[in-house]
This record gives sequence, C-alpha cells and structure tokens, in this order.
Amino acid sequence: MKTGFRLLSAPARAALALGALAVAAAPIASAQTLLDQDDAVTSGGALNLPANPTIFGKADPHVRRATAIVNGEIITGTDVDQRLALIVSANGGKVPPEEMERLRMQVLRNLIDETLQIQEAKAASSDVEEEEVAQTFNRVAQQNFGQNPAALEKYLTSIGSSSASLKRQIKGELAWQRLLRRNVQPFINISDGEVREVMARMTAAKGTEEYRIGEIFLSATEETKPQVRANAEKILEQLKGGGSFVAYARQYSQSSSASVGGDLGWIRLAQLPPELSTPAAQMAPGQLVGPVELASGYSLLYLIDKRQVLTADPRDAVLSLKQISISFPKGTPEKDAAGKASTFAAAVKTIKGCGAVDAAAVTLGATVVGNDQIRVRDLPTALQDTILKLSVGESTPPFGSVEDGVRVLMLCGRDDPKVEGGPSFEAIQSQMEDERVNKRAQTYLRDLRRDAVIEYN
Repeated sequence: MKTGFRLLSAPARAALALGALAVAAAPIASAQTLLDQDDAVTSGGALNLPANPTIFGKADPHVRRATAIVNGEIITGTDVDQRLALIVSANGGKVPPEEMERLRMQVLRNLIDETLQIQEAKAASSDVEEEEVAQTFNRVAQQNFGQNPAALEKYLTSIGSSSASLKRQIKGELAWQRLLRRNVQPFINISDGEVREVMARMTAAKGTEEYRIGEIFLSATEETKPQVRANAEKILEQLKGGGSFVAYARQYSQSSSASVGGDLGWIRLAQLPPELSTPAAQMAPGQLVGPVELASGYSLLYLIDKRQVLTADPRDAVLSLKQISISFPKGTPEKDAAGKASTFAAAVKTIKGCGAVDAAAVTLGATVVGNDQIRVRDLPTALQDTILKLSVGESTPPFGSVEDGVRVLMLCGRDDPKVEGGPSFEAIQSQMEDERVNKRAQTYLRDLRRDAVIEYN
C-alpha cells in the first residue's frame, strides 16, 4: 500500500539518533498490551478470605518483575515506566488515564521491537559499542536539549526516567541502521535507466501539484478494525489538542515511514491509494484528516506542504518585512481595545512606505521590528496569501488579540524565487534506494517478530 516511503539519506541518517531520539521525550502510543499483573485468583467462586490478612514477607522494591521476555531477555515494568515517563513529560504531564494505558501498551511493543533489533545486530556481529552510544547521547544532550550530559541525566531522573532508558533507545536506532546498511542496502540496485525514467516523468509532469504528506498508519484485520478505529480517533483527538504529529507517528505508526516521523516525502496523489488521494486533494497545509479506512487498516493524514513540480513556488519568495504593533494595558475591556485597534489600523494606512514607519510608530506609541530574510512559507499559513497579494509599501490588515496586542506587517521588499531545475540524478537515485530499503526493512522486522520467542507476564 505504501509508496513514497523514504529512509533518511546518509547525512540525515547519522542525525536520526539525535533528532528522532531527542524526541524520546515525545508522545508514544497504542498497540498491544501486557501490563504487570499480580498472580491473583479471579474466578467468580466465593473465597474464604480473612478480613485482616497478615502478609508474610515484604515486597523487595529492587526485585523487578518481567513484563515480557524476548528470546530470553527481560523487559521489565521499570523499563516501560521509564520510557513512558519521557512521553508524559513531553505532554506537560497532561495525559488522560485512558491514554496512559494505551501509551504503555505501545511502549511495550516498541521495546520488544527494539530488543529484537539489538539482538539481531549482536547475532550478526554488528553490535553497537557502548562508547558509540555514549557519544550519541552526548550529542543529543547538546543539540536537542541544550544541556551537557550530566544535566540531561539529572533531568531524566527528575521526570522518572533514566539515562539508561534513552541510551537503550539510541542503541536500538543505531543497531537497526547498521543492520540495514549491512544486510539490506548492499543488495539494493537502482539502474541509470530507472532514474532517467523518473526524471522524464517529472519533466512531463511539470506544473502538476506535489504533496508532502505525513501519515500515521495503524494496521487492522476485520476482527480488530473497530478497536483500531477507536484508537485512531483518540490519536486524532490528541493531535488536534496540540500533540506532535512527528512524535506520534514515530511511536504509533506501523509503516516504515514511522522512523522519519511519518513523512512520505514529496509525492503526487497518483502514488497514493484512491482512499488516501481523494481526501488529500482537499487538504490545506497544516490540516489533519482521518481516520481513513483502508483494506489493511486506518490512516491519519497530515498535509505538511504542497508545491508544483519544477515550478517556482511563490511561497519561497524572500521578504523584507516591518512589524508595527501596539499593546493594551492588562484588563483593557475588549470594546476599548477594538476601538484603539481600529484607530491604529486607519493610522497605519496613512504611512507612506517603510521609510516612514519608524517616525509614524513614535506618534502612534507603537513598536517596530524588522526582518529582511524571511520566506513566505515560514509565516503563519493564514498570513501567506495576504502577504503574497501585497505590493511594496502596503500592509496587512491588523491582527492579534487583547492579550497579545494588535499588529500589522508592512512589505518592504521581495525577492521572487527562481524556477527550480528539479532534483539531481544522484538525489533521485538516492531516494529510490531509500524507498526500497524501507520496504525490505519492514519485511526484515516482521520476520524477526515472527521468529521470536516472546513470553508475557
């Protein structure tokens, strides 16, 4: 079903253990579950139990019971709790109880896959050395958390996790990348003719639209579809509430694009199944759609961006802008703020170009901030079309709120983008290789799961 999957290219793959793992503190989610359970009798028969039982022996807090045993290797409840703590922290501790159970189930599933990957790397004499893991952990601390390793370790402990948990995830990522480089990539061959055929199709498709889509795919059988759909709807609710799509895709999605946050890359709608291409065609950048039913499960779609093939995108224009803004004293009634905003907007219209902005701002009691190197696509989606319709010296309608103040943007200059020549031969060849590696990787992991001996507690 999947086309357009991409494994990160060589430089990006080296960074995967940084960006992807730094979001170890990001939402994880649902799938299979096995929680720690006491060996309790749950039959419906009457039990002869004393009102005040005396417990013989005390529970040892240092004895950790297994949640799962994967080919003889134990995954404990503590392992699950520490990985789960990263997610809860990333959500500001605001995870509903029902979601916690689903997160715990997915964490266990991820830990099982992670264990299988590490075991396979060791069996193939491609084990990841602890020194390599430590080096990556240090880079994660600096680049993604802005801290030194000691500070990151302290932070992890404070939220109920540990450096060992994050290092374990790093080791799993590195082990899997190494296995793919050794056992999959050498057997992937893309001929020059295949690449030239793709380039010819791109030239023929010049001007047609391409979509950069994020997907969270949840597989399901006919028997499990109702439950999986319910899970998908809960994920969608979390995303609409501000959850990170990239982080949720990494943990929820059961497609090979999960490792890159669900990003399918730039694709044309014809590359998608009809069930997905139809809703995708109606989406605007930043919009979520789903769950969309497929023969093999459900998908949640997120439109990251769209463009026209081999055509200059106006949103790549580089702008010079001045922002003129006023604020309101705390407690200002909305009616009074609206009146001041109206007066402010009328006054801004009388400003004759960007050269007069600073002087006018003094009269208006406004502040001015300039930016000479901002792309249209980096602005909020709601402002992009408005900005593109402005001529130099014109300003947007006022926007803002009583709390944040009111502001306008004045266009002071614009450098239009040049027509793109399209990706290079090498870039296309690399992407095609990555797509095939991803397909093989999905089969590889499925085989590891099938052959594993897994005991649940």
